[in-house]
Amino acid sequence: MNEATLNSLQPGECGVVENITTTDSKLKMRLLELGLIKGTTIELIRFAPLGDPIEIKIRGYRLSIRKVEAESIVLQRNK
Repeated sequence: MNEATLNSLQPGECGVVENITTTDSKLKMRLLELGLIKGTTIELIRFAPLGDPIEIKIRGYRLSIRKVEAESIVLQRNK
């Protein structure tokens, strides 16, 4: 496995959350409240037609987040 940010995955790829690197404490808290905590598996479902937002599958539900938010989510990429 290797490290990547969520926005660098391709549709259908999965990764496990390692860290959230944003310095914005409100954004970090929001992402944690949405379930993006260390050890959680995420699957990238698709990008919107213009590339933003990104649809992900996490903990059995689908969630759309902005590309800038996805850039701060560090994952261990699953092969």
